[in-house]
Amino acid sequence: MTDLIELSIGAVAHGGHCVARHEGRVVFVRHALPGEMVRARLTEAGDDARLWRADAVEVLEASPDRVDSAWPEAGPGGVGGGELSHVALPAQREWKLAVLRESFVRFADREFPGGVAAAPGDDARAGWGWRTRADVVADSEGRPAMHLHRSREVRALSRLPIASPALEDALLESRFPAGSRIHAVAPGGEDPRLVVDGVPWRGGRADHRPNAPRRVREHVAIAAGAWDFQLDVEGFWQVHREAPGVLVDAVLRRVGDASSVLDLYSGAGLFTVALASQGRAVTAVESDARASRDARRNVHALPGASIVHGDTRAFLESGPTGVDAIVLDPPRSGAGARTVDAMAAVGARRLVYVACDPVALARDTALLHAHGYRLTEAEGFDLFPMTHHVESVATFERD
Repeated sequence: MTDLIELSIGAVAHGGHCVARHEGRVVFVRHALPGEMVRARLTEAGDDARLWRADAVEVLEASPDRVDSAWPEAGPGGVGGGELSHVALPAQREWKLAVLRESFVRFADREFPGGVAAAPGDDARAGWGWRTRADVVADSEGRPAMHLHRSREVRALSRLPIASPALEDALLESRFPAGSRIHAVAPGGEDPRLVVDGVPWRGGRADHRPNAPRRVREHVAIAAGAWDFQLDVEGFWQVHREAPGVLVDAVLRRVGDASSVLDLYSGAGLFTVALASQGRAVTAVESDARASRDARRNVHALPGASIVHGDTRAFLESGPTGVDAIVLDPPRSGAGARTVDAMAAVGARRLVYVACDPVALARDTALLHAHGYRLTEAEGFDLFPMTHHVESVATFERD
């Protein structure tokens, strides 16, 4: 077996690769496009392997949707985080829509009813400079680095163009203890803050002061209102600069006139604050202690909001009543059968599901359908340009 093989590239598949075949065997190929002929280097292969993996290293016949990447370090054999940077931005959204459609047909036995929309400003920035949070590691010389795809090996970065310019500069102009883990945040895209191995970083060194600042502020403004948030510098927040506004707007428009709402997997209270500020009674459920603390701070002026720190399924199984609508933003694995069962038992007529994984959303769509919940609409949002990831918001109703 040779490490280099020629392949005719087929359809896209979930995970940032395309499907090809070599002597009857399925090969998942990164850095390619449907319809191309490429020479690919095998990265995972074996006579007993069910499928092989490969990187396209030479394009023999190019797709018209191929572009020169502004981040070669994320190309073949490189770091993760920019696996679609060789794809024209409109074609990236078509790629993600194709994955949503295939996932729904395969796992929900129905069509995905919407499209994939761009976030404000992304087209003007050519899909770069959107990330306000980044996690990197320090190599043996203390330089910021990232892991190679599906590898423990790290490579120092000379660029990080998916990050906001301020965040990119803050990382690349710094040196860190070898092997350390760096969490970088640019709240609102500006004034970066660094945390190294869990310790705030200030002036090129660890800030061990008991009162070292650990909180950041975020502001979300849309047509329906504007809200301020505080959260721990390492707390979860949507990474695209426009994602909080895009998703809050999508959720508010879909919840309708519901007066009592459950906000499941609620994090620091992004949806809770917006929903409660409109006069709704909102119960937010979050299992992470740090996120729950942040949420309590963020809803302190909203008497209609309450925060429950606990397991989502256990809360649902406790039998909450009088719920008009449920908003849920589960982890990448989705809600799953037992949680969907418990959620359906609550009896809410409307569900608004925020999903970061097409397959998980499609599987849960099938589970919800079995409980009488009809998918009335869904839309994808391209909140992770240059990657295969796509966010979706779907509405379910039950008579």
